[in-house]
Amino acid sequence: MRELLDKIEARQQLVQDTVERLREQITLLSEQLAAAERTLQRLQVTRETVLELAVEDGGSLPEPLPPGYREVLAAFEQAGRGLRARDVCQALGIGLEPRHTEGTRAKLKRLVNRGILTEPEPEPEPEPEPGLYILPQPTSAAPDTSSN
Repeated sequence: MRELLDKIEARQQLVQDTVERLREQITLLSEQLAAAERTLQRLQVTRETVLELAVEDGGSLPEPLPPGYREVLAAFEQAGRGLRARDVCQALGIGLEPRHTEGTRAKLKRLVNRGILTEPEPEPEPEPEPGLYILPQPTSAAPDTSSN
């Protein structure tokens, strides 16, 4: 009988340890969830404010990007340089077969038409390499030197 009670006590301790570890994980996850929810809320408010200001300044609301285009833009932001359709396919982990690169190239052309990407003219030397796409660089205002 003593042996059975020892087994029960050992199992009870094991389960108690598991309960405590799970409670700690729940506490940690709850804190992480609360932080993520606060960040999400701030981003939503920021986005709404930017859209309101754009409309107030006479702009129009940007059309939302269709599915798959945000991932393409994220690849450009992560690379920090110009990319070709094949580079984007590699960055997104999709195949490099012609059907994938041509589909990606079509997306890149659509982003150029919307003014989200640019396709600079190829350099004439040594050999032109068309098909490079880049994120447009923000234009900085010229410094005001008239107040001297």
